[in-house]
Amino acid sequence: MKYKALYITLSILSVSLFGACSGGDEPVVSTKSERNFIVEGNELYAEGNYTEAEAAYRKALTENPNSAMAQFNLASALLRQDQKMGKNAPAPAQPQQAKEGEGQQEEQMSKQLQDAVEILKNLVENSEDPAIVSVAAYDLGNISYKQQDYGQAIECYKESLRKNPKYEDARYNLRMAQLKQKDQNKNQNKNQQNKDKNKDQDKDKDKNKDQQNQNKDQNKDKDKQQQQQQQQKGGMSQQNMEQILRTMQNQENATQQRVNAARAKQQEGERSRTRNKW
Repeated sequence: MKYKALYITLSILSVSLFGACSGGDEPVVSTKSERNFIVEGNELYAEGNYTEAEAAYRKALTENPNSAMAQFNLASALLRQDQKMGKNAPAPAQPQQAKEGEGQQEEQMSKQLQDAVEILKNLVENSEDPAIVSVAAYDLGNISYKQQDYGQAIECYKESLRKNPKYEDARYNLRMAQLKQKDQNKNQNKNQQNKDKNKDQDKDKDKNKDQQNQNKDQNKDKDKQQQQQQQQKGGMSQQNMEQILRTMQNQENATQQRVNAARAKQQEGERSRTRNKW
């Protein structure tokens, strides 16, 4: 079954004139330096200078460590620098701009991806702003999807929709992850059935081999038993018969030699009587 590609949206949050979002219960008024650093980071991000954008967002966090906006934008810049996540990521010009891209499982996460995941998880767990939680959970879902961890991706997309039920990209990606998980489970079950089938075939082969060996042993025992029974009945083996024939031949040769000797002796006596008659 072919599916449409996953929507991967890496957004940046624009700073307002009044303040930045925070992880606390009440908004924290941002400083002018913090706002300037976020604006600078957003401009660099839009130009594709993700390393420099990262540096600008980190400077904003030195001004306000609780700035959820700076944290989220920093995570987005880090994701852009990851070889696998950044490769298929969309252009950053506008928030929520999507681009198609299929996820691929990574054997090991890069340092940028590890840091981004840590920041996003912290926002999901601690931010009081539903909008921040929604986009952070959405990005975590995309990361899990690309790693083919569809079960975790599903949970992240659901959390994103709980905070923002109108987030259509999250809804679409949720459906995609559910379909992928279904296919994954189907393939796993099929592979397990093939393994079980191969095991049964191996067992049958071993069983047949054991049966053949058992039949050979039974045939050997049967031949041995028949030979013993034949000997008990007076039957002779081929070796015994040949030995008896040789003995009989030797006896016949000895008898013939005695007959020839007696005949020669008799003829000698007759010649002697003939000579004495004159």
